[in-house]
Amino acid sequence: MPHPKPRPIEAAQEACRREFGSPEIRAQAPGRVNLIGEHTDYNDGFVFPAAIDREVGVAMRRRTDRLVRLYSETYRRHDEFDLDAFARIPPGSDASTWGNYVRGVVRVLLDAGHPLLGFEAAISGNVPEGAGLSSSAAFEVAMLTALNALFDLGRSAKELALLGQRAENEFVGVACGIMDQLISALGRRDHALLIDCRSLETRPVPLRLKERGLAIAILDSGMRRGLVDSKFNARRAECEDAVRRLKQLLGRDAIRALRDVTPLEFNAVARELPDDIRARARHVISENERVIRGVEALEEGNLAVFGKLMNQSHQSLKNDFNVSIPQLDLLASLAQKAPGVLGARMTGAGFGGCTVNLVEVGSLATFRDTVLNAYRERSGREATLWVCEAADGASTLA
Repeated sequence: MPHPKPRPIEAAQEACRREFGSPEIRAQAPGRVNLIGEHTDYNDGFVFPAAIDREVGVAMRRRTDRLVRLYSETYRRHDEFDLDAFARIPPGSDASTWGNYVRGVVRVLLDAGHPLLGFEAAISGNVPEGAGLSSSAAFEVAMLTALNALFDLGRSAKELALLGQRAENEFVGVACGIMDQLISALGRRDHALLIDCRSLETRPVPLRLKERGLAIAILDSGMRRGLVDSKFNARRAECEDAVRRLKQLLGRDAIRALRDVTPLEFNAVARELPDDIRARARHVISENERVIRGVEALEEGNLAVFGKLMNQSHQSLKNDFNVSIPQLDLLASLAQKAPGVLGARMTGAGFGGCTVNLVEVGSLATFRDTVLNAYRERSGREATLWVCEAADGASTLA
């Protein structure tokens, strides 16, 4: 029988020993799946993600100079830079993706006044890239968690999440919200996290998946996208345009984000908005409502309602926010018709990636066979199924 692959944190430790020497600190941070609440985070809204049992692991040791030396076990690539002189690597070079994330988190720590020294780090991960499962946030939070411990920076998990978001916004160039980094830092086993993306208040909500005979099943469409190259930043700009217009139409200067507009207010002036702007705003405003209703339904044990809200979320992302693609629509449609499926929707920013499905455990085998086979026949592509557990957030080991 084949040997099981080591956890990324173990693979990173072994790579660090081989490339640099014994690590002083090991850290891990998980990817995430968002159960409901898409494109609401950067609109100061509500989201409901869960950390998953796929992670990025980092093993790290200090140097006495200002040099940073890196090795990616995932890409089998080396990279290095000096703390006193470094910039973003242009796209196309070997380290342009993963190396820029390291540079980004180092940059925000230096800008925050932390006196870093050089270090050596090996990184490994099993969060699929471009799949909408937040591989980049897991990378950032794992690296920040390791640096926080190695140099005794004294930052809280929430502060590390905010630094990770800043690195992605300012250095990598993606105008992401706070959800991905926050759930990677603060996730709790068998819970999803209701996050108010304005106040950053969080509330763990028990999922009780085993007790309820349910599983979180993620279907990877096989379609990849890069957020910087996608229309993600354009969607954020459209939402900001909607805020400006609604503030004027409603005569309310207090409107800071789409989160501040009620469905009743929106419906009263929606016809006066350009078609695209109206559709983007309608998704965000209705999606915030779905998150709150969904959490209430889950806490009341009304799983059928939660599943229906997931289905409605996908339709809104497809028709109003226009971030789905035919392959995601096909996967969601096939899943929604399959026995034992409570709800199915695309998850993540869109333009590729995965769907998340809430499935009865007894139906998983049938779900796998029928959906994967039908997807192959109708799309000509292979989808991958992962059955995930809700996991704990970032942690360190000496």
